[in-house]
Amino acid sequence: MPQIFRTGSYTVYFWSNEGKPLEPIHVHIAEGRATAAGTKVWITSTGKTLLAKNSADLPFRVLRSIMRMIEANSDEIIQQWVEHFGEITYYC
Repeated sequence: MPQIFRTGSYTVYFWSNEGKPLEPIHVHIAEGRATAAGTKVWITSTGKTLLAKNSADLPFRVLRSIMRMIEANSDEIIQQWVEHFGEITYYC
Protein backbone atom coordinates (compact mmCIF):
# COMPACT_ATOMS: atom_id res chain seq x y z
CA MET A 1 0.00 0.00 0.00
CA PRO A 2 1.45 3.36 -0.94
CA GLN A 3 2.10 5.32 2.25
CA ILE A 4 1.36 9.03 1.93
CA PHE A 5 2.61 10.13 5.34
CA ARG A 6 2.89 9.16 8.99
CA THR A 7 1.97 11.24 11.99
CA GLY A 8 2.82 9.80 15.37
CA SER A 9 1.71 6.17 15.33
CA TYR A 10 -0.79 6.70 12.46
CA THR A 11 -0.27 5.94 8.78
CA VAL A 12 -2.16 7.65 5.94
CA TYR A 13 -2.16 5.54 2.78
CA PHE A 14 -3.87 4.47 -0.45
CA TRP A 15 -5.25 0.94 -0.68
CA SER A 16 -3.91 -0.40 -4.00
CA ASN A 17 -6.83 -2.71 -4.77
CA GLU A 18 -9.61 -0.14 -5.16
CA GLY A 19 -11.56 -2.16 -7.75
CA LYS A 20 -13.06 -1.32 -11.11
CA PRO A 21 -14.45 1.19 -11.63
CA LEU A 22 -11.99 3.07 -9.45
CA GLU A 23 -13.58 4.70 -6.40
CA PRO A 24 -13.38 8.48 -6.01
CA ILE A 25 -10.20 9.82 -4.41
CA HIS A 26 -9.81 8.92 -0.75
CA VAL A 27 -7.21 7.87 1.78
CA HIS A 28 -7.16 5.34 4.58
CA ILE A 29 -5.83 5.90 8.10
CA ALA A 30 -4.68 3.21 10.50
CA GLU A 31 -2.70 3.06 13.69
CA GLY A 32 0.54 1.29 12.84
CA ARG A 33 0.66 -0.56 9.55
CA ALA A 34 -1.73 -0.23 6.61
CA THR A 35 -4.74 -2.52 6.96
CA ALA A 36 -7.92 -3.26 5.05
CA ALA A 37 -9.86 -2.14 8.16
CA GLY A 38 -8.48 1.42 8.08
CA THR A 39 -10.62 4.50 8.45
CA LYS A 40 -11.67 5.93 5.06
CA VAL A 41 -11.68 9.67 4.28
CA TRP A 42 -12.88 11.19 0.98
CA ILE A 43 -11.01 14.16 -0.51
CA THR A 44 -13.37 16.57 -2.25
CA SER A 45 -12.71 18.58 -5.41
CA THR A 46 -12.01 21.62 -3.19
CA GLY A 47 -9.40 19.74 -1.14
CA LYS A 48 -11.59 19.34 1.93
CA THR A 49 -12.17 15.99 3.66
CA LEU A 50 -15.28 14.00 4.51
CA LEU A 51 -15.31 11.01 6.82
CA ALA A 52 -16.61 7.99 4.91
CA LYS A 53 -16.21 5.30 7.58
CA ASN A 54 -14.26 5.16 10.84
CA SER A 55 -13.56 1.42 10.65
CA ALA A 56 -10.38 1.75 12.73
CA ASP A 57 -12.42 3.48 15.47
CA LEU A 58 -9.94 6.34 15.73
CA PRO A 59 -10.55 8.85 18.52
CA PHE A 60 -12.35 11.89 17.10
CA ARG A 61 -9.66 14.33 18.28
CA VAL A 62 -6.93 12.31 16.49
CA LEU A 63 -9.08 11.83 13.39
CA ARG A 64 -9.87 15.55 13.12
CA SER A 65 -6.18 16.45 13.44
CA ILE A 66 -5.19 14.00 10.70
CA MET A 67 -8.02 15.21 8.46
CA ARG A 68 -6.65 18.76 8.80
CA MET A 69 -3.21 17.49 7.73
CA ILE A 70 -4.79 15.79 4.72
CA GLU A 71 -6.55 19.02 3.76
CA ALA A 72 -3.32 21.02 4.14
CA ASN A 73 -1.57 18.58 1.80
CA SER A 74 -4.49 17.80 -0.52
CA ASP A 75 -2.80 19.09 -3.70
CA GLU A 76 0.16 16.76 -3.19
CA ILE A 77 -2.09 13.83 -2.23
CA ILE A 78 -4.23 14.37 -5.34
CA GLN A 79 -1.07 14.38 -7.48
CA GLN A 80 0.10 11.13 -5.85
CA TRP A 81 -3.31 9.55 -6.49
CA VAL A 82 -3.17 10.41 -10.20
CA GLU A 83 0.41 9.11 -10.46
CA HIS A 84 -0.54 5.85 -8.71
CA PHE A 85 -3.95 5.13 -10.24
CA GLY A 86 -3.72 7.05 -13.54
CA GLU A 87 -7.13 8.71 -13.16
CA ILE A 88 -9.22 10.62 -10.67
CA THR A 89 -12.85 11.28 -9.77
CA TYR A 90 -14.26 13.04 -6.73
CA TYR A 91 -16.99 12.02 -4.30
CA CYS A 92 -18.18 15.63 -4.39
